[in-house]
Amino acid sequence: MPGGDQELGSYYVGVDVGTGSVRAALVDQRGILLAFADQPINQWEPQFNHHEQSSEDIWVACCIVTNKVVQGIDLNQIRGLGFDATCSLVVLDKQFHPLPVNHEGDSHRNIIMWLDHRAVNQVHRINETKHSVLQYVGGVMSVEMQAPKLLWLKENLRETCWDKAGHFFDLPDFLSWKATGVTARSLCSLVCKWTYSAEKGWDDSFWKMVGLEDLVADNYSKIGNQVLPPGTCLGNGLTPEAAKDLGLPAGIAVAASLIDAHAGGLGVIGADVRGHGLACEGQPVTSRLAIICGTSSCHMGISKNPIFVPGVWGPYFSAMVPGFWLNEGGQSVTGKLIDHMVQGHAAFPELQAKATARCQSIYAYLNSHLDLIKKTQPVGFLTVDLHVWPDFHGNRSPLADLTLKGMVTGLKLSQDLDDLAILYLATVQAIAFGTRLIIEAMESAGHSISTLFLCGGLGKNPLFVQMHADITGMPVVLSQEVESVLVGAAILGACASGDFASVQVHLCFCEV
Repeated sequence: MPGGDQELGSYYVGVDVGTGSVRAALVDQRGILLAFADQPINQWEPQFNHHEQSSEDIWVACCIVTNKVVQGIDLNQIRGLGFDATCSLVVLDKQFHPLPVNHEGDSHRNIIMWLDHRAVNQVHRINETKHSVLQYVGGVMSVEMQAPKLLWLKENLRETCWDKAGHFFDLPDFLSWKATGVTARSLCSLVCKWTYSAEKGWDDSFWKMVGLEDLVADNYSKIGNQVLPPGTCLGNGLTPEAAKDLGLPAGIAVAASLIDAHAGGLGVIGADVRGHGLACEGQPVTSRLAIICGTSSCHMGISKNPIFVPGVWGPYFSAMVPGFWLNEGGQSVTGKLIDHMVQGHAAFPELQAKATARCQSIYAYLNSHLDLIKKTQPVGFLTVDLHVWPDFHGNRSPLADLTLKGMVTGLKLSQDLDDLAILYLATVQAIAFGTRLIIEAMESAGHSISTLFLCGGLGKNPLFVQMHADITGMPVVLSQEVESVLVGAAILGACASGDFASVQVHLCFCEV
């Protein structure tokens, strides 16, 4: 419940930095989204599997969208600001200036993106150590985590980057630092991507064993020695300089951040489902699995006690919902895979033309085209002879094998629009089967899951949602507010403002 002295006109701003864009929302105390804005951000791929961004570009985009969402609002009513972002690695020097993460020496490109796979050799060597911290990442560290990327920088860009570095931030923590000047890190990012333990802190022996002993110096000052739970108010709030850039009042509460998928999980997992006849009504929140599906898919399940799931990240204590252990399954670049399959097909130009003529998105057109060609059978039976193995960018969970490649079997010589639609369907089904495999692994280890809660861009695609329901055999819940990730970010700001007693109190923000 809101605090007794909270005014009815209180607003909170959530900022979500995704893979391809920055989005912001103005949210009221009921969790209703009142204004929305988005802005694309740049990416560079200087060579295969190297993906880079610019922290300066991203901050500019944050300023553009926040200024837009508060237009016409009495700024005195804005009480808090929360950030979430992809778990990309931001590198700054000792004076907080960008450093290059590339061989070209371009310091503007100072972010190694989450999906970057340059550190394959490094992650293999880290996993060969069999260090005890690996049991908290499903037994095998992912190339998408930060330790292998840090080791790659040390071994490949020693003079231009590593020796000059003063600060390595997860992108969500970079944003909260930029807003407040506070270098404290979120428990979410450090526990999930950096091997930090909520109970024990850093493990010196791990960093020394993998060749990153220099990070232990000065009490881990380069990677974080003040660690705060998500939603904690940082310092004195928004600095005057950041307030001017963002178009927000100086001094408003700024929250310790979340990784974007975790913000989505926070935004949906506590939804009020009463009156819908769902299996999870009256069951503990641990029976729910939040699936945040955009460029990638992340599967968030929580438990009261730690559950170790082979090939699934975690258990992470208090990384998403305070007091609960989190397990995170994932499928890398699912949304990107669907785009890749559709856009690479010979019939794609025809699809574009027909979708444009109908003023539809290409996926809305494909969904309606599948309905036309399904005849008397359910849509799912169109792929009886066509199958996709979806691990084009390796398998994150539960096989945890980054060397896996994708496959399509059952191709014919024809390449018309029907073939494109059926290939699209087979790809969506393959992703849903991947989700089923993750759920089976989690349940075998001790989770008890009855209901799926979807959010993110792919959650707006009816076919994607239906295939997940059909293939897992579980009901799928979609929240009334489709921008659940932004609601999750705003929840952080609301918590930091003191208007709500805890993050859990806000979980009633989302309605089915």
